[in-house]
Amino acid sequence: MSCAACVRRLEQGLKSLDGVAEANVNFAAENASVEYDPDKLHAADIALKIKDMGYEPIDVSPKRGGIERTAVMIGGMTCAACVRRVENVLKNVPGIEDAGVNLATSKALLTHQSGVFPVEEIRQAVESSGYKFLGVAGTDQEDPLEKARIAELRDFKIKLLAGAILSVLIHVGSMPSIIEYFGRRLTLTILFLMTTPVIFWVGSRFMLGAYKAAKQKTTDMNTLVAVGSLSAYFYSILVTFFPQFFGSAQELAHVYYDGAAMIVTLILLGRFLEARAKGKTSEAIKKLISLRPKTATVIKDGAEIEVPVDMLTHGDVILVRPGERIPTDGKVMSGYSAVDESMLTGESLPVAKEPGSDVFGATINKSGSFTFEAVKIGAETVLAQIIKLVEEAQGSKAPIQRFADKVASIFVPTVFSIASITFIIWYFFVPNATFSLALLNFVSVLIIACPCAMGLATPTAVMVGTGIGAERGILIKSGESLEKAYKLTTVVFDKTGTLTKGEPSVTDIVPAEGFNADQVLEIAYAVEVLSEHPLAKAVVERARLESVSQEAIMNFEAVSGLGARGMLNGDSIMLGNLRLMKDQGIDLNGMHEAWTTLVDKGKTAIFVAKNSEVIGLLGFLDTPRESAAETIAELKRTGLKTIMITGDNKATAAAVAEVLGIDEAFAEVLPGDKAAHIVELQKKGEVVAMVGDGINDAPALTSADIGIAIGAGTDVAIEAGDITLMKSDLRLVYSAIKLSRQTMRVIKQNLFWAFFYNVLGIPVAAGILYPFYGILLSPVFAAGAMALSSVSVVSNSLRLKWIAAKRI
Repeated sequence: MSCAACVRRLEQGLKSLDGVAEANVNFAAENASVEYDPDKLHAADIALKIKDMGYEPIDVSPKRGGIERTAVMIGGMTCAACVRRVENVLKNVPGIEDAGVNLATSKALLTHQSGVFPVEEIRQAVESSGYKFLGVAGTDQEDPLEKARIAELRDFKIKLLAGAILSVLIHVGSMPSIIEYFGRRLTLTILFLMTTPVIFWVGSRFMLGAYKAAKQKTTDMNTLVAVGSLSAYFYSILVTFFPQFFGSAQELAHVYYDGAAMIVTLILLGRFLEARAKGKTSEAIKKLISLRPKTATVIKDGAEIEVPVDMLTHGDVILVRPGERIPTDGKVMSGYSAVDESMLTGESLPVAKEPGSDVFGATINKSGSFTFEAVKIGAETVLAQIIKLVEEAQGSKAPIQRFADKVASIFVPTVFSIASITFIIWYFFVPNATFSLALLNFVSVLIIACPCAMGLATPTAVMVGTGIGAERGILIKSGESLEKAYKLTTVVFDKTGTLTKGEPSVTDIVPAEGFNADQVLEIAYAVEVLSEHPLAKAVVERARLESVSQEAIMNFEAVSGLGARGMLNGDSIMLGNLRLMKDQGIDLNGMHEAWTTLVDKGKTAIFVAKNSEVIGLLGFLDTPRESAAETIAELKRTGLKTIMITGDNKATAAAVAEVLGIDEAFAEVLPGDKAAHIVELQKKGEVVAMVGDGINDAPALTSADIGIAIGAGTDVAIEAGDITLMKSDLRLVYSAIKLSRQTMRVIKQNLFWAFFYNVLGIPVAAGILYPFYGILLSPVFAAGAMALSSVSVVSNSLRLKWIAAKRI
């Protein structure tokens, strides 16, 4: 800052950020005091705003404690060793408590104190280690990672084409007949000139990667490729320009320019195919982001103004016409319509909207126009929360990946040791062996051992699995959640609102002798239409379904805790429980046995009385969801134990459990005690999933190994569980568990083939089969096999999409 105008400009810029309550800039002290809401804004947003205005943010002091997680985008990572290196430098940045880097997404998920996010220190740490800092994820509508990926693919194509053409020419030129025809020195010199750009331009990413690793005093996959190809290249240069080193004219014919060029080109081809496949694994995020509308029609002073969605503020009145996407979350003010919310819930039927209804950004208005007030904007919206949740899940690590990471950390030094031993044995101990043969085996070991496949085995499968889940309304919060769901032995369900609809329905109408069911329902309807009680609403719903005519009731009175009464056509009408009937001296008319039968089935029974006698009974039950029985049956079929937990009485719990086929029911359990039952099951060795509505079941969801919240899109539910189901369809519980099992199966396949390939390939490259079968592995074939191994791992992960379409 150089003047008072800078102070004023900076203050105004900071205050324009949504979530900033106050901003005061001190010119003398060169600092700014910013009061902001961490739920709406990150320190990274403030730092980026300051930087965008042309100033340099140095430190952002927090206003409150707590832990946050922020994703940053990193370019230039190519293998598991890169991941380990970036994680280590990020963990050393002051203020960063933990860092998890995902190779497949090119993102690092950083855990830090709320309000403390040193962007510049992170940038310096990343760039000093040889990688590109591409910014904080989610702070820009444009995805710099996607732009970088497109540029990278373009660069790949150009270099691959050049590498392929040159490699073919080099291969042809290396034939003994060609060398003999054009003359050894001329031909070898031309081969050298053609190979040099292949090594240092086409293969520049490998050379630079190896150099970066060397600066950090470490090694990675690029080191293996660089050392392997450069060994063949420099050996060939010696043969070309200093033939006297090899003592015999016969040795001069053996140059490996073709091998060096082919190694670089084939591995680059593998990287290209891998980069294309990795792009496909993030399709779920791209689809979600593409749903966000760009503009909104805001009504101000009676005029309609089209503004960018990024410029919306809380309280804006927004007009939505038929066919338009709703720009942000809010509450309907005027108008009626039906909205397609399938992108959030997966539910195909449009949802009716009227004044007071909630609407969500990116959903589609199908019919009428309406206006609504913007309640949530930007990162607060449900869609933004879902995108963030999926990104965090794709960026997280499953516990099984720790094994792969640990192996990768010691893998490259081990390979160098094996390659060196191979060279020594072949050069000094194998009879009639030559330097060139020892060098070939040394190079083959280095090339075939590249651990790319190991680094990609887990994150690509997690990305695809969580992406498939998001598309189907299953939000999986982390790779750890995905892995734990695979190990479940028991699934515990909350009853009310989870297994059942959470609203009572009229299940029985039992008339007394001399009356019929229609009469009982018609009289009950006349009274209950004026009541707000949940049972009254159930009566009204049943009556309207059966098109019962409404009679006018007089002198309506609600009797607290007992029932209701009034006058109908001169007759005294009363609805209520057994106590009300006895208190008022009403004749039960032989209906006590029918009442007992209903109660024994776990139902709520109320009497309908006319004048001084009961004319019938109504039975109520919180009915199971349509998908409940099917879900329980599927879970039991796969060997999972099912348990229901409820605060209802034992009779009601037993009745619902019997209807649904649940193995065991815990009844009369207070909400606060549900977690204790979960812990008790875990002590018995069970791996427990808790399925609840995400609000009053929060303690139990947290205590369980996996909390599955049926949220239908609510903020509370999204935060409550490890897995959130965006619609109240219990079949998604089974789908989530099945998706976890399929994903873990693919991860294990990937890891097996990645490790098996190296375990098998390294000894063959070292020449273990040569004494028995005379088989040696050419470095060119080793390069092709290494490239295909990485592609096969990513392709196997993408196979999850096909599996999901068929079986989940």
